[in-house]
Amino acid sequence: MSKPIINLYWFKRDLRLLDNVPLQKSLDGKYPTLLFYLFEPILKKEKHYSKRHWTFVKESLADLNNNLKKYNTMVHVYELDAIIFFRKILDKYNINKVYSHEETGIDITFKRDLEVAKFCKKNKIQWIEEVRNGVFRGRKNRTNWTKDWNNYMKLNIVELDCDSNDFFNLDDKLLKTKDFLLENNKGGFQKGGTTEGLKYLKSFLKDRFKSYQTNISKPLDSRFSCSRLSPYFAWGNLSTRYVWQLAKNEVFSGKSKFHLNAFTSRLRWQAHFIQKFEMESEMEFRSVNRGYEKIDKKINKKYIKAWEEGKTGYPLVDASMRCLINTGYINFRMRALLVSFLTHHLWQPWQAGVVHLAKQFLDFEPGIHYPQFQMQSGETGINMIRIYNPIKNSLDHDPKGEFIKKWVPELKNLPVALIHKPWEINSFEQEIYKFHLGKDYPERVVDVSKTYIEASKFLWSMRKNDLVKKESNRVLKKHTNPNRKAFQD
Repeated sequence: MSKPIINLYWFKRDLRLLDNVPLQKSLDGKYPTLLFYLFEPILKKEKHYSKRHWTFVKESLADLNNNLKKYNTMVHVYELDAIIFFRKILDKYNINKVYSHEETGIDITFKRDLEVAKFCKKNKIQWIEEVRNGVFRGRKNRTNWTKDWNNYMKLNIVELDCDSNDFFNLDDKLLKTKDFLLENNKGGFQKGGTTEGLKYLKSFLKDRFKSYQTNISKPLDSRFSCSRLSPYFAWGNLSTRYVWQLAKNEVFSGKSKFHLNAFTSRLRWQAHFIQKFEMESEMEFRSVNRGYEKIDKKINKKYIKAWEEGKTGYPLVDASMRCLINTGYINFRMRALLVSFLTHHLWQPWQAGVVHLAKQFLDFEPGIHYPQFQMQSGETGINMIRIYNPIKNSLDHDPKGEFIKKWVPELKNLPVALIHKPWEINSFEQEIYKFHLGKDYPERVVDVSKTYIEASKFLWSMRKNDLVKKESNRVLKKHTNPNRKAFQD
């Protein structure tokens, strides 16, 4: 008796039904499609990921399965490495085609995909991978990239068109389906799933966008004025194309061009950085500009621990880190501030903090994370060096100290003037406010007025290094538009 023929659809970082091109292609085929997701042991052990990520994925899968009930099917979830899964399926079924999106991931997923590709080739299985969010595989440079991205974003949205007969359901006799437990989403973490993502999108386009550009840098107000869609992009609950088109339609209907165009430009910005990582993923392990690999920054475990725990003595830095740990989100400026403080003021290598932040960001996207980390560290050779002053940023973006008081409650009873600079409190004031520096809140680990000068002088001097200059030209040629000059973002 011949084995049944099926297609496979592999959900990875594209946990949605709406505007899922490879899924629809699979369903349009001659053979029924088995939907599956793998909690891969190699990823569950991976240092970049934490419980918050897998909880978000579980919530996304639950949302998917709720929407698939009408088709009498589900996403089959297994806790298996990919190759083991494919071997077990192939034992009982003939696999016609495998469909998925291309994944711009970390090294471990890249190597896994190479193994799967080799397996498919050996077994005469066609693996069809589609472009994800306007990031194109195999490019050697950025010639016409912006045009290609815009054309991609203008393609028609793919609505799910299928019936129950288009799906294949696998019983547990061959593989035991993974029963994942949905835990209560405690704290301030956003909930996974397209349904949740659409709620955020609707509220943003209805009203919240009106203060987008105004509040984008404010640590407290940005939590409401920014779209908050980044985790839904990172895990594929929403396609950027779908969101981009809806936002553009709102502009065409007469809504604010200023705020919405700023928002849609950020979507291109996201793809721009992921494209960098797609084209040079080695930056997970080394500086994209190899001239900076010679910088000898000595590891200071005391500094790193203080930074990781939000106990540096700089209120805005500490509030940002604590907020991130507890909610999985801070705005872009505060992310840049954390990286700058670690790499410039504490003078630690970017590698010392890159994994810690990856574990905290609910919207961890490798293709944005690594290029951005290196850019904010001032080690690309092509971008303007920005050394963020935590005091100035605190005064500019949290002048009343509301964000600080929320996340660093040790300071809540201090007057505003001291909230931003608690180290200036005198002994008399300590008694008045019942606050003792060094006991209730740590003293500053460094003096940023001094570390700024030292870091700035060193990093600008590096621009004269022959290897840095040579690598800067290479990076410009490979990762930017042909007419782009150095020191632009």
